Parts: sequence; structure tokens; C-alpha cells
Amino acid sequence: MGSHRYTPQQKYLHWVSAVIIVWALVSGFYVALFDVTSATKAWVAFVNVSVTTVLIPLFVWRLYLALTRRARSAGQCYSFAEKLVLIAHWVIYLVISIVLITGVLMMDRPITVFDLFFIPQPLNDPYWIGLFFIVHIWSCAVLALLVAVHVAAVFRHEVVGHRVLKRMLWSASK
Repeated sequence: MGSHRYTPQQKYLHWVSAVIIVWALVSGFYVALFDVTSATKAWVAFVNVSVTTVLIPLFVWRLYLALTRRARSAGQCYSFAEKLVLIAHWVIYLVISIVLITGVLMMDRPITVFDLFFIPQPLNDPYWIGLFFIVHIWSCAVLALLVAVHVAAVFRHEVVGHRVLKRMLWSASK
């Protein structure tokens, strides 16, 4: 895994996903935990619903690339630490999937994407909408923790000289 190289497409999808996820987590928790105006809450909700809806097909493509790349290297032997890293990444993918799915299923109105197009509200039963809302909040909290651990692990590796971040930058592929 130390020789694992990411394609430019994987790097692009990683950084687009990272920006959207960090934005949605920070802004979402900000309006949920602090006293902000209703206009601010509405604007954050509009932006977050729009950008995370755009993220869904990009994330599906990212998963597809990860799965097909893993399938090609299935015969490769991994150390225990490398297996833990793979498991950690797949847990992050799983939690992102839960966040995105519950984010759609908790909607109590049609989903608007930057007012360009609308997706009908998937559920109408308040019980299920409420349940998916609760699962969404908790999965967002878990995702925030996983993102923090992921960033801390990258930082730790960089400090000790394992240039893992370099593999995710475009200059590394030149």
C-alpha cells in the first residue's frame, strides 16, 4: 500500500468530497448549536441540501473507483497496519453513505438543488422522516469524529516523514 498511487480522478473526487463534507458538517453544526438568525439557518440549509445532493453522484463514482481499484489489487498482501487503514477508509465511506441517504430520507419538503431543479420529497410519514433525521444527526456527529481522526492521522504521518498527503496532491503525479 505504500506504493499505492491515486489517479487524478480519485484525487479530484477526494478533494471535492472533502470540501463539501467539511463545509456541510461545520456549517450544519454551527447553525444547530449556535443562536443564528432564521435567514442564516435557511441559507445554510439551502446551500447544504444543494451541495450534498450534487455530492451524491460524485460520491457514487468515487466508491465505484475505489471498489474497482481494490479489485485490481486484490492479490496484493497488506500488513496489519495497512489493513487497518483500509478498514478505516471503508468505515468513512460507509458513514458518508449513511449521512447522504438519511439526508435525503429526512427531507420534509422537495429537495431543491440551487433552484435549478427539484427532487420530490421521498417520504411523507412524519415518523420515518423524524427517525431518519435522528439517524442523520448522529451519523453526522460520527462522520465529524472520523474526519478529525483522518486529518490527525495524515498530520501524524506527515510529521514522522511518511508523506501520505503528497500522494493525494496533483503535483505528486508528475
